[in-house]
Amino acid sequence: MTTISASRLSVLDRVFETTFGSAPARHFQAPGRVNLIGEHTDYNDGFVLPCAIDYQTLVAVKPRTDMTVRVVALDYANQQDEFSLADEIESHPTQLWSNYVRGVVKHLQLRGMQIQGADIAITGNVPQGAGLSSSASLEVAIGETFKQLYQLPMTMAEVALNGQAAENQFVGCNCGIMDQMVSACGAEHHALLLDCRTYDTQLISMPETLAVMIINSNVKRGLVDSEYNTRRLQCEQAATILGIKALRDISLNELQKQKSRLPELVYRRAHHVVSDSERTLLAAEALRNNDLKTLSILMAESHYSMRDDFEITVPPIDYIVELLSDYLAGQGGVRMTGGGFGGCIVALMPHAMVDGAKQLIVQNYANKTGIKEDIYICKASIGAGEI
Repeated sequence: MTTISASRLSVLDRVFETTFGSAPARHFQAPGRVNLIGEHTDYNDGFVLPCAIDYQTLVAVKPRTDMTVRVVALDYANQQDEFSLADEIESHPTQLWSNYVRGVVKHLQLRGMQIQGADIAITGNVPQGAGLSSSASLEVAIGETFKQLYQLPMTMAEVALNGQAAENQFVGCNCGIMDQMVSACGAEHHALLLDCRTYDTQLISMPETLAVMIINSNVKRGLVDSEYNTRRLQCEQAATILGIKALRDISLNELQKQKSRLPELVYRRAHHVVSDSERTLLAAEALRNNDLKTLSILMAESHYSMRDDFEITVPPIDYIVELLSDYLAGQGGVRMTGGGFGGCIVALMPHAMVDGAKQLIVQNYANKTGIKEDIYICKASIGAGEI
């Protein structure tokens, strides 16, 4: 169980009753996430260290005795969708949000899960387009709703994998497993160390003295799709030349010995992935031990690696990282987070430093870049479940 503000639930319930003519029976939630360290390591079978955040998708639901699913989305002007579980579930022609719902339900059916219809109202406060996984939050929320509503024999990891399958195969976005897994399996005051090959997870305690600050640079991520695919191909090329299944299968020390076998650019791409995966394991240990000095160094090295070896940062993001790095002076860590070419910066810092950090960014970032930032103060939060 988790608690959500009464006002958000009240609005959700009001729209549910207006739309469907009765009150909902149950409520569920699934959070967004931010990745603390380990970037572009996921599709190379490496390690990542995200945490769920206290921004989430909320679902109000009432089971039906027939095979009809009716949905209303508060955040899209109360747009509605309706489809039947008895028919082949196909993409909605105009409403992208509908396809996340339809895809999750279709993939539950493909897993052989026995479900009936439902009336569903959805709202969320995970910022969209900021790289905080609003889509994974929606997929996991819908999966968890049907799992509990119809007592489906699924683990939380399977709810996550079902959401990923829906996004990959139904929506058509080739994402890794990290976003759905931490939304499903996150825990309060913990990060989640995820092995992207085995899907093994380990909860890593985060000191309650640390705040999680996310700064959206609001740089539009124009190159992200084509460059993402290029980086994936370069990583696969490195693994092929080295004769390994994935870059997970070589140590940084061994990669450096094999440097002459790789084209210079391909080597730099591999160097980032292998070093960042190793840094992720070290960062998990530092976080668990409340070793902020080591964590600060590791997050800084991760950012420099993304900037110089993987070449996915942009000047406005580098500027924010530099500003905060000087301000934190080893008392916290800061780096770009996400796919790159725009998006967000994540910083971990003592609560007492939050106001000063916000002030520093507000006073300098727009003057330097002409872009206005958005700042979110979060805490590591519980994964999906009933409210």
